[in-house]
Amino acid sequence: MNLTGVFAPIPTPFDRDNRVDTARLRAALARWVTTPLTGFVVLGSNGEAVLLDDDESDLVIAAAREAVPNGRPLIAGAGRESTHAAVGAAKRAADLGADAVLVRTPGFFKPQMTSDAFVRHYTAVADASPVPVFLYNFTALTGVNLLPAAVSQLAAHPNIAGMKESGGDVAQIADLVSGTPDDFSVLAGSASTFYAALCVGAAGGILALGCVVPEACTRLYQLTKAGRHDQARALQQQLVPLAKLLGSAYGVPGLKAALNLVGCDVGVPRPPLTSVPDAALVALREALGHFEEVALMGQA
Repeated sequence: MNLTGVFAPIPTPFDRDNRVDTARLRAALARWVTTPLTGFVVLGSNGEAVLLDDDESDLVIAAAREAVPNGRPLIAGAGRESTHAAVGAAKRAADLGADAVLVRTPGFFKPQMTSDAFVRHYTAVADASPVPVFLYNFTALTGVNLLPAAVSQLAAHPNIAGMKESGGDVAQIADLVSGTPDDFSVLAGSASTFYAALCVGAAGGILALGCVVPEACTRLYQLTKAGRHDQARALQQQLVPLAKLLGSAYGVPGLKAALNLVGCDVGVPRPPLTSVPDAALVALREALGHFEEVALMGQA
């Protein structure tokens, strides 16, 4: 399984009755599989996974596996607050065809979520999972931090293949890379600092921006790996305004709005999330206007 390059964290479409819309999901994936993206992630934070129950989650994985050809990695979110539930989610994802699972840090009982607790949690999930496990650290959402020392310990597990680090702390990404084996893939989750993450050794990224401008994100990866740093830095600067709109400014609603603007129908967010305000649509249109591939997607 190729664990380098750019992966897209796919949003979950819902219909007018607020039900998971698998037809829309398959149609969107049919577009994305024609791009140079390495692979796809469903049921991550951009997939609104915490707003889905287990049956809905299983529907998403099954539909995505139908749309994603074998050989293109499909990673499914299996994060749960309890170790028991995370193990169950990982097993179901594997049965439904996921190539690997992405397991976010539990965060509800924050004071008890120590490095020792995380090592026990992830070890139990990796022991039981039929497919490789990716650690998932997103401190801005969970309020907890999976520290490099714990990751270094977990990276020795034969069924833990890598990690998504969604913080923009490049120093922490550098520590994660230096403290883990060469075959452990550290994937950046922030498009705003993607170039810097690659420069300190990240193997690639799982980027919401990759859903909207996959060619540009892949190009940034390729330029950096080829040592063409002047061009890579210029492209990173071009990506930052749109990345911020899809990240800290508007999050999942911003991602869905941007995709709808470029003709990729992924519906609206599930409550309690709401659609972005009109001012956000204006900002998104302006930011999208700088990318030639957006115009081409709109003609598809």
